[in-house]
Amino acid sequence: MENEVYREQARTINIRSIQHYMYCPRRFALLEINDDWAENAFVVKANLMHENVHSGSRSFESKEKIVRSDVALYCDDPELDIFGVADCIEFVRKKSGAYIEKLGENFDVDIVEYKPRKPKSGEYNESDAIQVYAQKICADSIFGCNCNAYIYYGDVRRRVKLPFDGREREKYDGLLRKYLHEMREILQSGEIPQRARGQKCSGCSLADMCFPKVKKYSVKEIVMSMNDAQ
Repeated sequence: MENEVYREQARTINIRSIQHYMYCPRRFALLEINDDWAENAFVVKANLMHENVHSGSRSFESKEKIVRSDVALYCDDPELDIFGVADCIEFVRKKSGAYIEKLGENFDVDIVEYKPRKPKSGEYNESDAIQVYAQKICADSIFGCNCNAYIYYGDVRRRVKLPFDGREREKYDGLLRKYLHEMREILQSGEIPQRARGQKCSGCSLADMCFPKVKKYSVKEIVMSMNDAQ
């Protein structure tokens, strides 16, 4: 019975865990199955930025738009079944936009995800793009719109618009569904996968938990400890 309940719970995926899986399936499993957690400088810096955004201080309303931070999202489509939180959603007043029933007006809807640093190469990371695409799927379903999606990079203080139209949308939709399927297979098996060959672990906060350092075997230390015990 417990296994059946666990399998049912394993169907619903938190959007933030998609990035963990893309970085390393083993990391994803340690977090989700073992409930392991550890922080490093990268994690702390990202957390501080998100805490600032989610504090509510960035929520406001003007003649042009309504801005809300820390917005809960979900999509209960059986093939997706995902939930999460958007850093910020901007409802820009526009007569040709989608009618948002809760707000009683027409808006263009913009999702803005905050990241501490811009990638060294390219405009954005694929893992970030898929995370925001999953948020967009939820927002489109909730608000009945086709929202725009952006990543704001704190170090350069600039937004980058993500390409979620036409073939690019098909690409990200296919990748999202593929990853969700693979993640559910891991969760339902309850097993921690082995580290992939070539996996880079230097920036991972779980590196010490994933592969703890084993002290070398020493006869001298064993003899000394036996003498101390006497």
